[in-house]
Amino acid sequence: MNKSTGFDWISILLFLLLVAFGWVNIYSASLNDSAQGFFDLSQTYGRQGLFIGLSVVLIIFILSVEAKFYERFSSVIYLASLLSLLGLFVFGKTISGATSWYAFGGFSIQPSEFAKAATALALAKYLSDIQTNIKSFKHQLGAFLIIILPALIIVPQPDPGSALVYAAFFFPLYREGLSGGYLLVGLSFISLFVFTLLFGAIWVSIGVVLLALAILFFNRKKKKKHIGRYIAISAVSMLFAFSVNYIFHNVFEQRHRDRFNIVLGKEVDSKGIGYNTNQSEIAIGSGGWTGKGWTQGTQTKGNFVPEQHTDYIFSTVGEEWGFAGTATVVLLFIALLMRLIFLAERQKSKFSRVYGYSVVGILFIHFLVNIGMVIGIFPTVGIPLPFFSYGGSGLWGFTILLFIFIKLDSNRKATYY
Repeated sequence: MNKSTGFDWISILLFLLLVAFGWVNIYSASLNDSAQGFFDLSQTYGRQGLFIGLSVVLIIFILSVEAKFYERFSSVIYLASLLSLLGLFVFGKTISGATSWYAFGGFSIQPSEFAKAATALALAKYLSDIQTNIKSFKHQLGAFLIIILPALIIVPQPDPGSALVYAAFFFPLYREGLSGGYLLVGLSFISLFVFTLLFGAIWVSIGVVLLALAILFFNRKKKKKHIGRYIAISAVSMLFAFSVNYIFHNVFEQRHRDRFNIVLGKEVDSKGIGYNTNQSEIAIGSGGWTGKGWTQGTQTKGNFVPEQHTDYIFSTVGEEWGFAGTATVVLLFIALLMRLIFLAERQKSKFSRVYGYSVVGILFIHFLVNIGMVIGIFPTVGIPLPFFSYGGSGLWGFTILLFIFIKLDSNRKATYY
């Protein structure tokens, strides 16, 4: 007999607040003289209203399905998701330079938005298997393969932004016992990449050697047996540094190189590739403490910020609601993330806990990178703000991701767990 504990209304309330405030800002960002009421489907805000309405139907369906279904069919859902991503190379429609969409008449859907929830389910199923030990290298490879497969399919679309989100799955892996060394290695390679772009491979190599010598000197009594390890790490780091230029110029596209150069201060291009970020910073800065008022943003009304209703919706918040509005949005996201962490920790099953931390990781990466790129500290990579940015696929993908966990949490005391 199932023992349902009810749905977590705090999480649901935070979701509703974010969706509602997102629509209010989409309305302002897309409002024009031809608009005919709040429900005008010819307008961006009208279509977003329709997407929100369909999300309610989706939520009812998700919450009405037996919780065990998501665990039992996680592998099937994951495989179906991989097939939907592969199918884009044959049947996909190219929008804004990326073949990431299926088009059905005037309607388009982006499968990568749903692949995140599918991957979270598959990873949760794998890690919750009684035979899986995340401390085993063999099982670590299995977990990495589940995470990497969809990312590898998404990258050549090309959609590196969506692929970047899969780094979020290190949150549940780390929670379940994965060594922090993997995170340290990842951060080290990212740092090497950035420093090499800034200072060049030779100077970075010199810095690596000096750092290794300093560590050996200060730990000479304890680390003599590890000299070979330090030499190997230094050699790999230097080889990577000298490979950065090749990766940067032959793997990255020109638009990605330009964006990195602008963020790193190597180029100033306020009218070209850096136009979006520059205008976004102007819009946010002009809002002051309390903003110019809803629908009163001059940058917004003048359409100075491209894609303002999608990836750059946060700039509308900054201009029209000021610091008070942006702080409110940030606090709402932090409250939701903290609440989900609390829910994940109280789960009785490992499957639900891993899935919960996957949800937290995905939402956090989206939140961090989107706001970071809007205020100019990260390159523009095309990552939407969850529940806020315009788009049916994005809204439905995040809704599915969140409400599956809310359903799992409501059944955490069921007897079969």
